[in-house]
Amino acid sequence: MTASALSGFLAGIADGSLEVIDLTTPLSAETPALRLPAPFANLIDFSLEEVSAYNEPGPFWRHNNIHTGEHIGTHLDAPIHWISGRDGDDVSQIPVERLVGKAAVLDLTAKVADNPDYLLTVADVEEWESEHGELGAGTWLLLRTGWESRGGSEAEFLNADETGSHTPGVSVECAEWLATKRDITGLGVETVGVDAGLAGGFDPAFPVHYFFLGNDKYGLTSLKNLGRLPATGAAIVVSPLPIVGGTGSPSRVLAVVER
Repeated sequence: MTASALSGFLAGIADGSLEVIDLTTPLSAETPALRLPAPFANLIDFSLEEVSAYNEPGPFWRHNNIHTGEHIGTHLDAPIHWISGRDGDDVSQIPVERLVGKAAVLDLTAKVADNPDYLLTVADVEEWESEHGELGAGTWLLLRTGWESRGGSEAEFLNADETGSHTPGVSVECAEWLATKRDITGLGVETVGVDAGLAGGFDPAFPVHYFFLGNDKYGLTSLKNLGRLPATGAAIVVSPLPIVGGTGSPSRVLAVVER
């Protein structure tokens, strides 16, 4: 970006011709989180621990300790999160230029409304590409499913019964195809994880994790406001904490669109 282009970008933010949209779910103790069945261990939920609040421990300030798992709320999955990417980057090693890119929004809302277990197919992506062009290098593919509407209730968000959690995701074939046939940066979803709720029973289990993280691609979860983005033309900025050795991090995710 030239100096004039950068000045134009900043001027667009200032005059409102460019709009910044927050794609992040606010992080609190009530934020829905993944619940793994026994014997698997779960992360701790997010919480704040007050250290001082304009009182004797800190008369002029207020500050807290935060307690959270890496993969809580809107968060990024780094390659080392999964066994297939165990020799890849931790979250602090991800090249920063890969955290800024183009956003491609694929709307599955109608299909998911009829079937909460709906899985994205290669045909779905090819249909989208026939209208909008092939997914290009550096693109974040964002799946709009309408699932953010369930975010006020963990029970509705996880949508679990005795057979498992019924949330949409990506088919095994499509996960491998996207990870190996398209030079995208990662996949973003509105659900609690990048894989479908029943993906533990797929072969391989959790195919988005397996194929994406094993091919140096990333995952983003618990996004919102995807309905405010165009199918193409938006920019996305992903801001995880650079945790040394971290397998992921809660992240602020922003999009920039032309009004």
